[in-house]
Amino acid sequence: MGIGATAGVAAVGGIALSAQASSDSSSGSAGAAGSLAFDPDGFSKLTTTVTDTAGTEHNVTYHFWKAITYVANPVDETYQSLIVSAPVEIDGTAVDPTDAPILLANSIGGYMPSSVADATEVGGGGSAMGGGAAPSGAAPSSSTSAAPNANANTNATGGATASNQLLALAAGYVVIEPGARGRTLKNSDGEYYGTAPAAIVDLKAAVRYIKANKGLIPGDVDKIVSAGTSAGGALSSLLGASGDSPIYEKYLKELGAADASDAIFAVGAWCPITDLEHADGAYEWNWGTNDLSTGKQVDQTVSKQLRAQFAEYQAGLKLRGLDGFGPLNARNYDDYLVEQYLQPSATTYLAALSDADRATYLAANTFITWSAGKATFGWDDFLTHVGARKKDTPAFDAFDLSAGENNEFGAGTTENRHFTAFGAKNDTTGLSSKRVAADIPEKLNLMNPMYHLVEKVNDRRSKHWWIRLGTSDSDTSHVISANLAARLDNLGDDVNHLYYWDQGHGANTDPGDFITWIADVTSFGKDKKGADKKGKRN
Repeated sequence: MGIGATAGVAAVGGIALSAQASSDSSSGSAGAAGSLAFDPDGFSKLTTTVTDTAGTEHNVTYHFWKAITYVANPVDETYQSLIVSAPVEIDGTAVDPTDAPILLANSIGGYMPSSVADATEVGGGGSAMGGGAAPSGAAPSSSTSAAPNANANTNATGGATASNQLLALAAGYVVIEPGARGRTLKNSDGEYYGTAPAAIVDLKAAVRYIKANKGLIPGDVDKIVSAGTSAGGALSSLLGASGDSPIYEKYLKELGAADASDAIFAVGAWCPITDLEHADGAYEWNWGTNDLSTGKQVDQTVSKQLRAQFAEYQAGLKLRGLDGFGPLNARNYDDYLVEQYLQPSATTYLAALSDADRATYLAANTFITWSAGKATFGWDDFLTHVGARKKDTPAFDAFDLSAGENNEFGAGTTENRHFTAFGAKNDTTGLSSKRVAADIPEKLNLMNPMYHLVEKVNDRRSKHWWIRLGTSDSDTSHVISANLAARLDNLGDDVNHLYYWDQGHGANTDPGDFITWIADVTSFGKDKKGADKKGKRN
């Protein structure tokens, strides 16, 4: 078994990567255009050094397959391709990745394009937002590093951080990184071809390619664990919630996707920017009274209207909070967040500090009461502690069509479109119509995991969920991930959801625990009776 799977280290450490191509390189060619057959011999052998979260270095030799096109009729192979990394030796001991879980790590940020076309090593994917680890096209002999401070925002722009991929590889897992089209792509005729639902369709096609190549591609194709951050976290959640949903079939057929399932086993989602048609109301409920960084307060008339919309939406969901909290509504959601997530998050953070550092922190943050090893405080004081909100109102469907999400719902040669009735009604750009376009409702369903969990409950969804958010993250509302977790819990799924204290957008401060969690939920390294399985390394 590998590092995270055995150690379960919670401490955050540097993840250092240095990789070089070995002289042992296969002459085969994988991923020929138009072919959906994986070439098991089309790899290069690389070596890398991974420093785990305890600070221990591990030497990993792995087989690496360069960009492979995962659909028969690609719109743009630059984005519709994936890379594969499979460990074969860890610290001098041979490993067999045949039955290892597969970490499907996307590097999507801001619903922007993500490409692995030029990647030459594990963690080589990246988005136009700047997400990803090593830059695409980095030479195999280069050295890159990712050593996030435990209290730092590890990835402000979205997309996957390197730590998950590297730790997974060193734990003996197969790592597959798919590219996907994004909202800014347009052809020579000025037509946008990466807007909704392109990204989720591409990720589904990638899963189908993997599953269609069972027995050829390394790893257990029935134990795929998706991971992503920000928009990538939203898409990871959507991929898990919508497995094998028929509403994507026509899009997948157009691409010539493999005839296989696109359901995945488990989901890792960091600060998911999702439930977009309700995100404006949720944002104002959460951050409506917080000023912008300029010190200016947002339009309170608009904010209050959106808060009222959120209250109606939340009541209609009929969710119950975790751990027996009871029905969740706009009147008690602040108490729920404080009790279920925020106070436990602060408690964990403060308990890990030395006595002197804890005293210093508490002296600077007098709104927190520390008693009997537990932090307590109120919602209003928490909002004051976070400070400025990141976005104006509306945060997602901007009246002036300036938000990235407006671009995500663009179509044809129209770059940006409204996707909510409220946004369209209050448009300030001079549009002739004050209504959303006729195709918008369908696209919202295609892009929202809640559709597959509430309106059309999908029995083929993932049943294991790892969800994380920073308490200082005002890129979206804290309600968004909490609603997702509550609904999954209400459906009986396994949900591991917590918030990182004082962390911003994109934080991932417990990557070692995520790797351990994958081993736990997939039973990797265990025999059928739950004992350690011998012979995983041989």
